[in-house]
This record gives sequence, C-alpha cells and structure tokens, in this order.
Amino acid sequence: MNTPVTPPASVPAKAQPDARHRYKAFRAISTRWMDNDVYGHVNNVVYYSWFDTAVNATLIEQGVLDIHAGTTIGLVVETQCFYFAPLAFPQTIDAGIRVAKLGTSSVRYEVGLFAQGEDLTAARGHFVHVYVDRETRRPVPLPAPLKAFLETLT
Repeated sequence: MNTPVTPPASVPAKAQPDARHRYKAFRAISTRWMDNDVYGHVNNVVYYSWFDTAVNATLIEQGVLDIHAGTTIGLVVETQCFYFAPLAFPQTIDAGIRVAKLGTSSVRYEVGLFAQGEDLTAARGHFVHVYVDRETRRPVPLPAPLKAFLETLT
C-alpha cells in the first residue's frame, strides 16, 4: 500500500505564475541553441544557470560583488524552481529579481523568468546565498555596500 507523501511546509500546495511588476530589477538573457533539449524546449537545468547569472551579474554591475578579488563571496545553499510555460531558443528571457529575506549573512533571492514581453512568469524560483569569507569559507556579515543595495530589491 502506498502512503501519500506530504510536501514540506515550504512548498506551496499549488505554485502559480508571478506578475512582472513584483520584481525590482531585470536582466535580459539570450537563449542559446544548446539550451534546448530533445523535447524542443529549454532544459530545466539551464533555468538554474539563469538564476545565478541574473543575480550575480546584477551584483557585479552594481559594484557590490567582486568575484575575483573580494574577501566575501556568496555560496548557494538552497534552490528551487517552479515551471509554468516552456521557453525555447531563439527567445530572449527577462529575468526579474527581488530579495525575499535579508539575514545577517544570508539572502533569499527570488527570480522570475519571463518570455520577453510577457507579464507572467514562465518559471519562478529562489536560491539562498550564504556570504562567507573567501579563505575560511565561514559565514560573515553582509558587507555594508552589499546590504544597502540588497535592501533596494526588497
């Protein structure tokens, strides 16, 4: 006899697409031929790469993350994605980002992936960065410039 599995409380009973206006910053991302899988749409693993690209490129451009020489780096410790509509090459994706939770040394980013010109997400998800010392890999408080910028995304 199979016992029904109850999802963890952190998983919504039925995830829904999200509206564009709920995101604070956007980045256009071009799909590539190699992103499509044999089913003719972008493979699910690519979405996680887009999450990383959208957030980290924004932080780098704002001058609050130095991936080469900074003493503080962000490590992903949790990630999740809900899929609502297929995306495929050759589309341009608009990745919207916002900060859902700002901790002492961690940040929960929420990312919405939109087909260009669409108002509802084709996919949405989140990931959590814990910011650590580059050498020791131990959590450190968010640097003041990073924290100040992240507050604009809440």
